[in-house]
Amino acid sequence: MKSEARVTLIVLTIIVCAFLLTLSACSLRPISRSKHIEYQPSDKSVTAQHLNIFAPKKHKKASDVLLFVHGGNWNSGKKSQYNIIGNHWAKKGIVYVVIDYPLGSGVDYSDMARATANSVKWVKENISRYGGDPERIFLSGHSAGGHLAALVSIDNQYFEDLKIANPLAGTILIDAAGLDMFGYLTEEKLEKGHTYLNTFTTDPKIWKAATPLYHLHKKMPPMLIYRGGKTYPSISKSNEKFIKALKEYAPATPYRIQEGKKHIPMITQFFNPWNRRYSEIIDFMKSVKTGN
Repeated sequence: MKSEARVTLIVLTIIVCAFLLTLSACSLRPISRSKHIEYQPSDKSVTAQHLNIFAPKKHKKASDVLLFVHGGNWNSGKKSQYNIIGNHWAKKGIVYVVIDYPLGSGVDYSDMARATANSVKWVKENISRYGGDPERIFLSGHSAGGHLAALVSIDNQYFEDLKIANPLAGTILIDAAGLDMFGYLTEEKLEKGHTYLNTFTTDPKIWKAATPLYHLHKKMPPMLIYRGGKTYPSISKSNEKFIKALKEYAPATPYRIQEGKKHIPMITQFFNPWNRRYSEIIDFMKSVKTGN
């Protein structure tokens, strides 16, 4: 066979295989998309905040819910960047919610954390209308979003301020930043006006209040934690410190380091619907026992 024909045959084979994979039962599952739903009205300090919901159309029982908080250095990012991931999760039988949260001048980490808590409350009260189980809400985040997810999951004050008990079944952190924000800001000695100081102020007491590491307790939701093997040194250091501290409170917490993965690929890997992280996270969610 001539080399040109051989190459053509290989290419056609790849295309056919990709097509057959696309026609898998998972890919054909019908889903619904509900976008730009307001979960937090505007007030004097922040504008109204919205979320998107991706859900399987057909289900025998209420589905587990995965609420995702995007990253972006606490100053950028938007929920629409994760729509394709939402499609993938819904096709795997999970109700996926992705939120926007307050960003920009005049906004600090506490505004973002309160919005995250408000989004969880909204999901708790409304997700059953979209096929989700309000007793099985898992909060996840990447990078800065991982910090917010961890903080809200662990520091019950955010839910107490909303006059509800912590409703989370579990937490999934994906290369989370800021798990030891206090340590990072203390060591870096950033100049006034740095974006992180705009977000976390210049007050070390506030840095500590904003640090998930200092809110650990034995009754916090179970966690699954991922870290990139080639992530930023500050993220690696804070994750390692966080895991070490967790041994006192939740020593069985699964901690998975993806060797060779940098920070951004830790989330873009989910653009691939066959990425193994999907099945790992679903297995973790299934392992969590709730009142149901």
